Amino acid sequence: MSQWEFRTGTAAATQQLAQQLAKFLQAGDLIILSGELGAGKTTFTQGLGRSLGVREGIISPTFVLVRIHPNLPDGHNPGGPDLVHVDAYRLATPGEIDDIDLENTMDSAVTVVEWGVDRVEHLAASRLEIELVRAVGGAAPAPAGDPASDPAGDPARDPAGDFAGEDSATLDFAGTFDEDDDEPRTLRLSAVGPRWDGVDFSALAQLSTGAAQEPNGID
Repeated sequence: MSQWEFRTGTAAATQQLAQQLAKFLQAGDLIILSGELGAGKTTFTQGLGRSLGVREGIISPTFVLVRIHPNLPDGHNPGGPDLVHVDAYRLATPGEIDDIDLENTMDSAVTVVEWGVDRVEHLAASRLEIELVRAVGGAAPAPAGDPASDPAGDPARDPAGDFAGEDSATLDFAGTFDEDDDEPRTLRLSAVGPRWDGVDFSALAQLSTGAAQEPNGID
């Protein structure tokens, strides 16, 4: 497993980072997004979808649970994977995840699951876990295993993070955006499984700014 940390200053920069990450993705990939309400999970997914060339109109699928955004054959990435966007907020167990039959679309799509920690890991041997943290205005993390206050069951973490590991890095992303949601974000990416062995995500910063730091331990 490798772990990386990125910082974005605006919602536009968060989407830009997601667009660059999408260039690493292919059909069958699983992404698990975590973070408090308003952390920017859907904003991040919109950036993925834009780069993948899928049908626009990505919004949180809270009430329908799953939205499928097909690849557009006349778009800028014809033949690419579809995007399956899932909100697992109200799904309490892996069994309830199985009931929505995600395995039927996994092979042809990039699957993004909000609130998916401890619910969807069984769907694929490899995954990207991305935690989005607001720099200001956010509620403190709830204790692990408290679904009433943290429906994803995400482990509580120190605000500074504890990401010391064999492959870690902190990278800054600049950007501008003129919407209200312009708070800085920290994005913590954990690449789990053989699909991601040896992948150097410092290229995310290189693609955007031409600057990157070598992996190092993050305190």
